[in-house]
Amino acid sequence: MPSAGTSASSPAASGSSAGPSPAGGRSSASGVAQVTAELIATRRVGAYQHLTFVAPGVAEPARPGQFVALAVGGPTSAYLLRRCFSIHKASPSGTYGGTVDIVVAAHGPGTSWIAGLPLHAEVGVVGPLGRPFPLPREPVPCVLVGGGYGSAPLFWLAQQLKARGCHIEMVLGAASEDRLFGVVEARRAADGVRVTTDDGSAGSKGWVSDVLPDVIRSSKAAVVYGCGPMGMLRSVTEIAVREGAVAQVAVEESMACGVGVCMTCVLPVVGTDGQTRMVRSCLDGPVFRGDRVRWDAFVDGYCSVPPGAVGAPGEGGH
Repeated sequence: MPSAGTSASSPAASGSSAGPSPAGGRSSASGVAQVTAELIATRRVGAYQHLTFVAPGVAEPARPGQFVALAVGGPTSAYLLRRCFSIHKASPSGTYGGTVDIVVAAHGPGTSWIAGLPLHAEVGVVGPLGRPFPLPREPVPCVLVGGGYGSAPLFWLAQQLKARGCHIEMVLGAASEDRLFGVVEARRAADGVRVTTDDGSAGSKGWVSDVLPDVIRSSKAAVVYGCGPMGMLRSVTEIAVREGAVAQVAVEESMACGVGVCMTCVLPVVGTDGQTRMVRSCLDGPVFRGDRVRWDAFVDGYCSVPPGAVGAPGEGGH
């Protein structure tokens, strides 16, 4: 299966090691653990809920760009599928042990249940899952672009890039001010911050794509990282390529299992051999090089199998 791939000028993936097996949970050789996590903090942030769980065995091997899958509804729930969330940040050690933070937008019954959890509630958590953001081998200027609460993993990423000596610019966008996430945190983490909203209620009126070209040029960015809606990621990729930068994007695909079994999250990605394959974003992603994703296969929020992809139906039949 094709992976995000790197070139000489692109970031090199950093590996992760397996964490210790937590009490009351299971840890695999790959570093993925299944634990019963305790909610120790929950707070409203604009339109979102920010939750902190004690999740030893999950926190230790986690890297920016990875995600966790949470069980929904309690032990007698009829909800069989977990809900997947990007890791906002992970702290391997602390007063209560390793902690994992997530940001939730309550849309349906499952996410509403998670957002409404009381303090000290226990939830089944599997993670860390997926491939993290690759980090540059050498200090280079980077631009981090987040749409809505898609910005959640970017602040933790910014800290790691800063530790490597990278200059950091951030661009945050949303439909309105209450749907922005982390503007104050961005000002602490980055050397420069640009904010856009569709309605002009905060920052510049417009989209992140309106200001991104100028930010890339002025910072001489070599890498652009993005996390948010698929339409935004396509624009981010196209702009980055046009400006001579490498795009690394965390795709926003629905995940029913999070571990590669159900095939719900497949999307077309071009491999290093030039072949398009339908890959699982929960395993081969969620982070991909933007110029490898077949954005033309996405129409009105739905992804199709593009002609020429390995395994695509032939003309006149399957």
